[in-house]
Amino acid sequence: MIRRLILAVAFLFAACAAAFLLKQIQDPAKAALPPAAPPAVPVVAAKVVSHDVPIYLRGVGTVIAYNNVIVRSQITGQLIKISFTQGQTVHKGDLLAEIDPRPYQAQLDQATANRDRDQAQLQNAEANLQRYVPLASKGYASTQLVDTQKAQVAQLQAMVKSDEALIEQAQTNLSYARLTSPIDGVTGIRQLDEGNIIHPTDPNGLVDVAQIQPISLIFSLPQTEFVPIQEQTAKGTLTVLAYSQDDKTELDQGKLDLIDNQIVQTTGTIRLRASFPNVKRMLWPGELINARLQLDTRRDGLTIAASAIQQGPKGSYVWVIGSDGTVQQHPVTVAQISDGQALIDSGVSGGDNVVIAGQYRLQAGTHVRELHGQAAQQADLQSSVEEQLP
Repeated sequence: MIRRLILAVAFLFAACAAAFLLKQIQDPAKAALPPAAPPAVPVVAAKVVSHDVPIYLRGVGTVIAYNNVIVRSQITGQLIKISFTQGQTVHKGDLLAEIDPRPYQAQLDQATANRDRDQAQLQNAEANLQRYVPLASKGYASTQLVDTQKAQVAQLQAMVKSDEALIEQAQTNLSYARLTSPIDGVTGIRQLDEGNIIHPTDPNGLVDVAQIQPISLIFSLPQTEFVPIQEQTAKGTLTVLAYSQDDKTELDQGKLDLIDNQIVQTTGTIRLRASFPNVKRMLWPGELINARLQLDTRRDGLTIAASAIQQGPKGSYVWVIGSDGTVQQHPVTVAQISDGQALIDSGVSGGDNVVIAGQYRLQAGTHVRELHGQAAQQADLQSSVEEQLP
């Protein structure tokens, strides 16, 4: 019995020793296996593109009418007719309103009658003078009589000239009874209604007419840009683009007209004026817009989507995908960002494959998998949302 127990214990000890030796043999083999590679990170990528890129200076400006006129009366009278509607487009010379012309027609008629009377008297005086001169040469009329008649003729000639001046003045006043548009433009809010008495001293006049085709823009840029602007204007006319306040919609394209003759010292800015054809009437007086002055064009400039630009402790950088499918940080110098595209001065080359969405999971050497089509659009949208989260 004791012998069997000893044999059983010996057998169990041998089995445990064999299992321990087997484990020691298998574990080094397992330790020698390489760890499983982490899955590739899905990203959206795009190539760095080389093309001509316009260089813009950006400012904020206010749209003003190219010409603006307050239509005022130059005479006093009752408005008997309004010939325009508020907000109507009018042309130079179009009738806007009429003032009662009767008082001024009466003045003209009276001045005309006075001239006709004085002309008749002048003709009689000249006829008498022509009779007196031959008589005086024969001794039948005195020299004093001839001189008196000459003076009367001169006096009547002056009276006729005065009458003609009064007629001209009366005709001018009568013409003022018709209020016409002095420019092509759009009428504003009417200040007086038909039947009211209009005066030359009315501060608001009858109506405001603003010329909006073409139209002007006054905008400001830092005074540090004054010298580059002067240098470029010496080469030719500069283009100015007008954008909406959200800087997404191009409203019109015009040209730079002038640079103001002085720097605004309180703000350190220079004011500029541009004009636009405004064919679609997207610009309106008083409108606040964003202005882009095209200063130059960068030939063969390198651009990439602005979303590729990341900010780090040392400045801007992008993730560039290598030929082995891994990413590396490349510090870059950004010249400008416009319409979602970044112009790169240095740090990348044309044709480089750059990550434009999905950067938040990347580290140097990370393997990536490029997404395309709808998957790329979804990843781009998700990346934008995650970047906005705190």
